[in-house]
Amino acid sequence: MRYLILFWALPMGLFWGWYGLSYHDLNFGLGFLSRDMNDLLFRLYGDILGIDPQTIPGLVARASVFDSFLLMGIVAFRRRKAIWRWLQEKRAAYAGEESVPPSAPNLSSAP
Repeated sequence: MRYLILFWALPMGLFWGWYGLSYHDLNFGLGFLSRDMNDLLFRLYGDILGIDPQTIPGLVARASVFDSFLLMGIVAFRRRKAIWRWLQEKRAAYAGEESVPPSAPNLSSAP
C-alpha cells in the first residue's frame, strides 16, 4: 500500500498542488508557481498536441478521476476476500442487533 501512495498519490498531489497554486497565482516568489508559467506550460502542451491549451486541464482532471477509479477497483479486487469478510461481519452484527427484542430484561450483574 505504501508503494501505491508513493507512485500514484504523491505525483497526483504534487501536480494538483502545483496546478492549484499556479492557477491562482500564489507563487510565494517562485517562478514555477506563477500564472505565467502555468499558461506557458499548457500553451506548450497545446502546441505539441495540436489542441486548445484551455482544454488540457479538463482532460487531465478526467484522466485523473478515471485512473483513480481504475486503481481503486484493482485494489478492491485484490482485497476482495477481506472486503467480503468485513461485509459478512457487518451483516451479522446488524442482524444480531435486530434479533434482540427491545423489551428483553437486563441480565447484567452490575448494580
